[in-house]
Amino acid sequence: MKEIINLKDFGIAGRIKIIKNDNGFEIYKVRKSRIIMKDGAQIVDIAQLLLEHNPKAKIDLIIQGPICSKTKNLLAENQISILQM
Repeated sequence: MKEIINLKDFGIAGRIKIIKNDNGFEIYKVRKSRIIMKDGAQIVDIAQLLLEHNPKAKIDLIIQGPICSKTKNLLAENQISILQM
């Protein structure tokens, strides 16, 4: 069962959409431009906030556009899966 998360409950601001599913959380980041390290650092920060509430949750990043290879490595180091739309 999927449930849309209220970002204010987690202290998150921005144009990100987070959905809670049975295994953890899905972070939706829709951008036309490439996702770079600055975006990756923000995603890692958001994932850490989510994991504070549910430490065993699996975090998936769902993106539409391209992603920088260094950012892919950063996300992989933080156990964040990347899924392309």
